[in-house]
Amino acid sequence: MTDLSGELVFQRGREVKKAVYQNRALSRAGVSERLFAFLFSGLVYPQIWEDPEIDMEAMALGEGHRIVTIASGGCNILAYLTRSPARIDAVDLNTAHIALNRMKLAALRHLPSQADLFRFFGAAGNRHNSAAYDRFLAPNLDKATRHYWERRNWRGKRRIELFDGNFYHSGLLGLFIAVGHRAAKLHGVDPARIMQAGDISAQRRFFEEKLAPIFDRRLLKWATARKSSLFGLGIPPAQYDALITSGDGSMASVLKARLEKLACGFPLKDNYFAWQAFARRYPAPGEAALPAYLEKQNYALLKANVDRVALRHANMIDFLAAKDAGSVDRFVLLDAQDWMSDAQLNALWTEITRTAAAGARVIFRTAAEPTLLPGRVSPSLLDQWRYEEDASRNFSARDRSAIYGGFHLYVKKAA
Repeated sequence: MTDLSGELVFQRGREVKKAVYQNRALSRAGVSERLFAFLFSGLVYPQIWEDPEIDMEAMALGEGHRIVTIASGGCNILAYLTRSPARIDAVDLNTAHIALNRMKLAALRHLPSQADLFRFFGAAGNRHNSAAYDRFLAPNLDKATRHYWERRNWRGKRRIELFDGNFYHSGLLGLFIAVGHRAAKLHGVDPARIMQAGDISAQRRFFEEKLAPIFDRRLLKWATARKSSLFGLGIPPAQYDALITSGDGSMASVLKARLEKLACGFPLKDNYFAWQAFARRYPAPGEAALPAYLEKQNYALLKANVDRVALRHANMIDFLAAKDAGSVDRFVLLDAQDWMSDAQLNALWTEITRTAAAGARVIFRTAAEPTLLPGRVSPSLLDQWRYEEDASRNFSARDRSAIYGGFHLYVKKAA
């Protein structure tokens, strides 16, 4: 386990490689894994793509809880702070995500106001953001994080200048969404026009008449049949294999179903994930729902609780192995288990079970619909947990991010 240090700069991607590599380097699968690891070592998620409101409800999150979570883009961590947990330990293999989380925490502490916080992370096209970084954030960041944000590209522009435009157009996810928009426009469809829909029925009509037919095009079916086509969603080869089992055998059909839920499953005014996918921005305050950390009414509470977060560049298994028995109340695994071998899953659940306090809860998502644990994790471990099947199905249906096949909740049984 390491905190953010010089390793962020000089060991970029090491932990990602350890997690992803499962096949020989010169095999077809091995080449695909190495390409994914290379891409995943940079910024992938400018914002998290899991619904923190569902997370908090499933965890029954409250004051005093001790959480261990994967950091990703950090929106989840900051949302959890609105429930005043005692501590959040956030780990991530990706050093770019660690740097983003470090800056978000610094922004809560040191930007002058909530309006400044929203301007930095919620609005697009403000050329003062990099100046705000220089004045308020940079002096309060560690050397490695400053190195990440102040590194210059081949045009001489610092990475922090992404916030002068639209930061959410960056990263692998931003690129993936941009490619999706370009592909739709090549077929005469502008996905952003769904934002003109006045209600869910109009959203569905737009999807069925404009977006759905694109997934039947031969070129799109050919492109999405390549595992590398979903690297922009942060989906490694192993997870691609799990994802395709939830459709009719073609990835185009799976993506069509997931996009249908995103486009039609919730009113646009309630779903900021749809705003990012279709409008490519967050709504303005009062225009529609926002991530919890950008809502004005949560600002004072977030500032009061920000010091309860600890960030680590670490593998989840290694991190838990260093914690005391019974010291964690809530575990948030995102979709990380889709990446794992059986040996890794058993190692993870050995440490989860050891460190779980009485009544602990574990939540995670999967590309396919069913939970992946039965038959892969030792019965002696799983027998200590209760799978909340009906609740999991309900949470999955209400997850606004819409891209996962399943949401899963496990509760520690009484001794």
